[in-house]
Amino acid sequence: MLIAEKLEKTYRRHAVQVRVLNGLDLEVKTGEFLSIVGASGSGKSTLLHLLGTLDAPDGGRVVFDGKRIDNLPARERDALRNRTFAYIFQFYHLLPELNALDNVLMPAYIAHSTFNWWQSRAQWRQRAEDLLKKVGLGHRLQHRPRELSGGELQRVAIARALLMNPRVLLADEPTGNLDAESGGEIVRLLRDINREEGVTIVMVTHNLEIVSATDRVVRMVDGVITEDTPAPRLPFHARLAAV
Repeated sequence: MLIAEKLEKTYRRHAVQVRVLNGLDLEVKTGEFLSIVGASGSGKSTLLHLLGTLDAPDGGRVVFDGKRIDNLPARERDALRNRTFAYIFQFYHLLPELNALDNVLMPAYIAHSTFNWWQSRAQWRQRAEDLLKKVGLGHRLQHRPRELSGGELQRVAIARALLMNPRVLLADEPTGNLDAESGGEIVRLLRDINREEGVTIVMVTHNLEIVSATDRVVRMVDGVITEDTPAPRLPFHARLAAV
């Protein structure tokens, strides 16, 4: 479904060049929940940004459904990020002046012209409400971000990510800003979304305790993948405890 071929990426800081990805190859299967693990600076987040066309590689290519996407015109990449890919980040990126419902609706605001939005707003509002109920926040529709806990903020971000029925969900340290209990709830929610909705999920994490909830784990070191294995299979109740 999603393929990285010989990806290279170098960042420049003043006169210093920092090579982050070194000819990396990766294949993501349709419908799987994939974890990418590694130490800080190993290139995990950079890889995720390249897969989702948030950044462009210096070498290699990214292929989605058999079509190269890293070199698409900006307008096509914008549409891809709005409708096909979705993102969850460590720091939520909710708009503080909007309530939970309006934050979830943002991708639909962006995708439609003013006329089309007013024609379809009732349906989008209903979908946003349904998603907030699905993530356990049906009672928080009118609350603004400052009135929500960290776990609740991430649930709003997940609902927002799902609004446009994406095929791929890219999660960059989605539990990194949460305590263990809240982080476990978020990973369980992502696992349920993967299984029930069939959304392909690629999750970057440094927390090895949560990878047992996923299907496959790849390990990155110095910009390349050094290990690619099925996630450790614990007994069901032990796996729940781990996440």
